[in-house]
Amino acid sequence: MVENTISINDFAKIDLRVGVVKEAEPIPGTRLIKLIVDLGPLGTRQIVAGLGSWYKPEEFIGKRIIVVANLEPKRIRGILSQGMLLAAGCKEDVEKGNVRRPVILTVEEEVPPGTKVC
Repeated sequence: MVENTISINDFAKIDLRVGVVKEAEPIPGTRLIKLIVDLGPLGTRQIVAGLGSWYKPEEFIGKRIIVVANLEPKRIRGILSQGMLLAAGCKEDVEKGNVRRPVILTVEEEVPPGTKVC
């Protein structure tokens, strides 16, 4: 049984989009990576991801990732993050040995940046 269920109306509030990573760089002194992501008609967003323990920045370039596009912007270590990328296997899953690293969610085929995930 899944805890903390939400209604379909709550889920409908989440705007998931396909984004193409154009730039990626490490944030010095942290395990964070700063990504510049093209969301097509929604523009370009800067996203801070805590995946530096498992990925090199160059592994993100050109990837089509799934982004929570309507997440409230937040400063992380002083850097503005304007969304969140989705990955399977959170820190807890890695620590328990269920996965070796979080796996970034992508799309199987090429779709334009900004395409809505539904």
